[in-house]
Amino acid sequence: MAIVWQKSLKGTRYEIRKAGNTTRLYTDGVFHSQYNPDHPITRSVWDLLMLPAFFYNKERIKRVLVLGVGGGSVLQLIHNFIQPEEMIGIELNPIHTQIARRFFGINKKIATLHTTDAIRWMETYQGAPFDMIIDDLFGEIDGEGVRPIALNTKWLGLLNRHITKQGLIVANTVDTKTLKQCAYFDNQRIRRSFKSVFRLSIPQLENIVAVFLKQPSSAKQLRQNIAAIEGLNKRSGPNRLNVRISDITT
Repeated sequence: MAIVWQKSLKGTRYEIRKAGNTTRLYTDGVFHSQYNPDHPITRSVWDLLMLPAFFYNKERIKRVLVLGVGGGSVLQLIHNFIQPEEMIGIELNPIHTQIARRFFGINKKIATLHTTDAIRWMETYQGAPFDMIIDDLFGEIDGEGVRPIALNTKWLGLLNRHITKQGLIVANTVDTKTLKQCAYFDNQRIRRSFKSVFRLSIPQLENIVAVFLKQPSSAKQLRQNIAAIEGLNKRSGPNRLNVRISDITT
């Protein structure tokens, strides 16, 4: 891929790379975002963050909050396939916010972007609840992506307070080890808050995405709903989905 834009600021290097219509964002060598308007399916973690919306009928997903925007890959996916009435994106890095707008096409019609600390934003938020909250918060240490906050009782409880009675929380847990440390597995109050919990993964990725639903659902329901969406039901080609779905409700 060719580097079409780069910037170094306060010891951090940002690059935009392109190949054809595919745009990628790298920050200090860490791959943060990808988007191709001709082939929106990324075959990466952003597919996993968007797909849980289809555990329910997509018409129920009216307000979406994304914590950790990067270049805005998941915002574009949700806009393309779900088209909620409102999306809000929270991004700590102002350069990422600029890149999302300039190179990834995240305009006001798609989402409202706020450049601020997502954890503090959630702690002070007093507005209407969301149908879907996506937690994709990441930093970098030695070129590796790391979560800045654990999926502990306090954080999951906070996210839970800001979703609707039929809402869902989607969290990029990085890997299986991080998922197993989630408060859902050792806190009865958190466990009782959710009717269904799933693990989503893609064979070639280490990332594990956890999905916490306030209403009962099933892997079968997700696959049926996906199959009914044009562009998501491909059996071959660049838009083919290869997602593993496991029910981890205990």
